[in-house]
Amino acid sequence: MKAKTPSKLEKILASGNMAVTSECGPPRGSDPEGIIRKAEMIKNHVDAINITDNQTSMTRLCSLAACIRLKLMGLEPVLQMVTRDRNRIAIQSDILGAASFDIHNMLCLSGDHQNFGDCAQGQNVHDIDSMQLIQTVRYMRDEGKFLGGDAIQRPPQMFVGAAANPFADPYEIRVPRLAKKVAAGAEFIQTQCIYNLDKFEDWLSKARDRGLTEQVYILAGLTPMKSAGMARYMKNRVPGMDVPEAIVKRLADTPKEKQAEEGIKICIESIQRLKEAKGLAGFHIMAIEWEEMVPEIVEQGGLYPRPNVD
Repeated sequence: MKAKTPSKLEKILASGNMAVTSECGPPRGSDPEGIIRKAEMIKNHVDAINITDNQTSMTRLCSLAACIRLKLMGLEPVLQMVTRDRNRIAIQSDILGAASFDIHNMLCLSGDHQNFGDCAQGQNVHDIDSMQLIQTVRYMRDEGKFLGGDAIQRPPQMFVGAAANPFADPYEIRVPRLAKKVAAGAEFIQTQCIYNLDKFEDWLSKARDRGLTEQVYILAGLTPMKSAGMARYMKNRVPGMDVPEAIVKRLADTPKEKQAEEGIKICIESIQRLKEAKGLAGFHIMAIEWEEMVPEIVEQGGLYPRPNVD
């Protein structure tokens, strides 16, 4: 897979190094200090920082503006974009807006249903779906044209990503769905949170058998647990999440004041095991409102220092 964009993330992956990405949720207000503070915590330990797009359908500072903040700090942003809130005119316009600030990474998503958020009466758009969003970005980049056929002056140079959930039901379609995203033009994949390592390794093996790991860079998504209560909630209440009972028990058997520390240990152990998995290209660490722990996770996981490809 030859690098086609100025994306630092793509260059690291193309060089054969394991990539490390993380993410920051924008604030529920216009003050940028929260994003700046979070980015400062993790900037030396990751290759790129995702900015979520109104995650869980809660209204927040827009992903594009927050990505521009990171770019002005000299950092490598990954623009997340959901199809829930935009028609194809707005989507193309926002892609150009990102390109105008030389933002070179984009993650294409459908988005959580608005009923989960703070504006349940809002209408979803879904003019196109996440597969078509991947195709749209690739078309604008590779053909240099709008969907309507007109030429773009200075087309966007995006390294195009998508999400994958190796655990959602039915499990049998997880790898075929990944194959569809690759066929649509996805160049990197960030997975949902992984706790069942055996099942993830099985999914990765099946993807490898289909030749998909030779066509797309797969980054394993990891979220450290803060408590046994969080583990139980994610096991029982979050759709598409697979948290083995052994993880819940391990945290529950740990004194309450030590559970967060144990959750970090579990995350580090997962990295140490999965980085040996054939076909895995890196890690996406989602330390939700716990960004200060990312440096320790990266260092203890044996992923530091980060390579310099500039």
